[in-house]
Amino acid sequence: MPTLQEIINEINDQLEAKNVVRDRTLSRSRELIRYCANSIRATHRGDEAEAQQLLETARNAALDMVAEAKKYPDVYYAGYTQDALKELAEAHITQAIILGNPIPSAKSLQVEQAAYLNGLAEAAGELRRFALDALRKGHVSRSEEILREMDDIYSLLLTVDFPSAITGGLKRSTDMVRGVLERTRGDVTTAVRQEAMKEALQNFEKRIGSQSSEESNDGRAFVIKADE
Repeated sequence: MPTLQEIINEINDQLEAKNVVRDRTLSRSRELIRYCANSIRATHRGDEAEAQQLLETARNAALDMVAEAKKYPDVYYAGYTQDALKELAEAHITQAIILGNPIPSAKSLQVEQAAYLNGLAEAAGELRRFALDALRKGHVSRSEEILREMDDIYSLLLTVDFPSAITGGLKRSTDMVRGVLERTRGDVTTAVRQEAMKEALQNFEKRIGSQSSEESNDGRAFVIKADE
């Protein structure tokens, strides 16, 4: 039988090993979030190569973090670990939708379902930003496409009806998506109406210009005949 001292020494050794993993996981989670944020920014800038490179770096950092953290479930399921994985899902989903690529699954990204779902919800906020940028550039049809993607995300999130303890507070995230969606719908609708009005005015000006030209030609013809 081990002595009490030996028992405590063993516990100390185990806790020391766990604390080292916790510290590394904290550091890696911050690093992972930074890579993901920079990747999203590169996606918005249209720099696909840099965005992809940053995503790959983030993915490798996530794999290292998860491989070690999973040895200690309370570290793996800690808020900072799952928040970092949520950011990983958000970055991948945002890039996939903007580029028109297949959306990766939670399994392919090796993230927990709750982290994935909340990452999907937060991707809607990035899509709003992209839609507004498209509107500022005059790409109304592109903003309508993004709006449809946001609508799909919201509709699908509504079907996930489980307690917050299981989904990581998804209901709150879904409510956020609804607000973002409605604001974006209002912005896009206003832009579509303005575009339609602009087109109507241009068509009207063309008709008026055409009629004026015809009247001017008729007037010249009348003058010629009168002179004759």
